[in-house]
Amino acid sequence: MNKIGKRILAAAVASSVLVTPVFADPSVDDLKKSKESAQNEVSSLQTQLNTVVGKITELESQLSSKGEEIIQAQSDLEDAEAEEQKQYADMKVRIKYMYEAGDQSAVESLVGSEDFSDMVNKAEYVSNVHNYDRQKLQEYVETKQKISDLKDQLEEEQSQLESMQTEYESQESKLDNLIASKQAEVSDLDQQIEEAERKAAEEELKRQQEEAARQAAAAEAARQQAASNRNNSSSSSSNSNKGNSSHKGTSNNAPSYVSGDAVSRAYSALGKPYVWGATGPNSFDCSGLVGFCLTGRYSRSCTSASLNALATVSNPQPGDVCVRSGHCGIYIGNGQMIHAPHTGDVVKVASVPSNMRIVRP
Repeated sequence: MNKIGKRILAAAVASSVLVTPVFADPSVDDLKKSKESAQNEVSSLQTQLNTVVGKITELESQLSSKGEEIIQAQSDLEDAEAEEQKQYADMKVRIKYMYEAGDQSAVESLVGSEDFSDMVNKAEYVSNVHNYDRQKLQEYVETKQKISDLKDQLEEEQSQLESMQTEYESQESKLDNLIASKQAEVSDLDQQIEEAERKAAEEELKRQQEEAARQAAAAEAARQQAASNRNNSSSSSSNSNKGNSSHKGTSNNAPSYVSGDAVSRAYSALGKPYVWGATGPNSFDCSGLVGFCLTGRYSRSCTSASLNALATVSNPQPGDVCVRSGHCGIYIGNGQMIHAPHTGDVVKVASVPSNMRIVRP
């Protein structure tokens, strides 16, 4: 192969690799929809199976009745054949007697009649006997034929019912296999859903951790900015105090305003001790912390009572306020808040308890 041919082949192989599709894993919702669809199919197949089983049961009942009818027809046929044979045997005996006695016996019987009426009666009797034999024999032949035809018809109907039963049993087997296959599919989807939910939970946890890290970084930056502002303010105040002895020892190193949002201010206060009545910058009580976070100023702008009078929000957002009677904190998302708990503790992150509401000032 020359160089050009090799290059063309290499390009074709590369392009085939590049266009190979990559399919994303199905979502939990997609898997649940597939499971629901498979369960609906199982339900539909089960309904069909119940119908087929009902028909098989009905056919079994019909086959049982048909079998009894065939047995009865066979018994009737045997009785008819036996009666036919008996009648035929009796007739043969009479014919044999008449043949052996000859016509003389019949003539003598007629000649020996007492009168003409008696002779006519005897002649009619002989004729009636012959007619009776022929009639009964014909009736038995016809009866036997009818019973035989009925037996054949019943056996044909039985054969048709057995064919239908075989067909329904085949359908039953196929439906059983389909149901088993769909149930296995549902079971497999359950495992896929469980695995997808596990992965989704891991991804959500990772996202929350990353968000917490981001917020912590932002809080640290805000804390450092606040520290820098305090240092600048302290330096400025110190320089000013050098020329004014009347203010010596009374300076306030805290800035009058801290920039940022409520959440970043809350993070900047982490670790500060709880002191009742304190509004910062070095210590806080619960409403003093919330007031600082909301306004950026070290002053009391609210109380837990005033916050508790606000309406509960339906869509809590970071920066909202968690409140109950006598206590409050700043909501930071994911069911957590930053608050100043009580004497002996410090400003810290905690889960929002069930007895606190979330309001938006």
